Amino acid sequence: MSKSNVNKQILDYLKDQNRPYSVIDIHNNLHKEHGKTAVIKALESLVNDGKVKEKTYGKQKIYFVDQNEFPNSKNADLQQMDAEINNMNNTLNDLQKQIKTAESELGAIDKSLTTEEAETELQKIKNELPQLRSKLESLESNIGRVKPEEKDALYEARKKYCKEWQKRKRLVNDMIDAILEGYPKTKKHLFEEIGIETDGDLKVFTC
Repeated sequence: MSKSNVNKQILDYLKDQNRPYSVIDIHNNLHKEHGKTAVIKALESLVNDGKVKEKTYGKQKIYFVDQNEFPNSKNADLQQMDAEINNMNNTLNDLQKQIKTAESELGAIDKSLTTEEAETELQKIKNELPQLRSKLESLESNIGRVKPEEKDALYEARKKYCKEWQKRKRLVNDMIDAILEGYPKTKKHLFEEIGIETDGDLKVFTC
């Protein structure tokens, strides 16, 4: 590419961006289409022609378009541009809110049941209703309710049998203790030998 074409491409880029850049920035932003040396020479040429300004900060130089290259903007034009920018920012904010709302609604839809799942759940509930109604009717009519006198009789019977159980248990323990006095092995061996099962073996709790 000729020198004039390189100069034009770099000048057009700086005009389009209208912001300061270093040589490295311009070289990279143009996708390294031109070598760094060619970029430096083009910038030097544009500076000499007065189309580009050069500023030095420490060891680095930056380049930007001479603002005289742009037409003067009237105050009314600037105000109109500011108004357009504000309108565009408001539109952008509205769109961002709409996107956020739509994303929330989409998330809720994803968590809800599909039509097929809802129909399956509805049928399951319909199948359970008769059984639940029958249970409710049974409870409301007190069918199968134990009468107070029957409950008292059950408690008395339990007390009687528990008392007899404890009596027999004491007799058995007395007999075992008597046997163990002359038994050469342990109580555990004795139980295993004669086949005695304890309350713990049968997971039976005392009254």
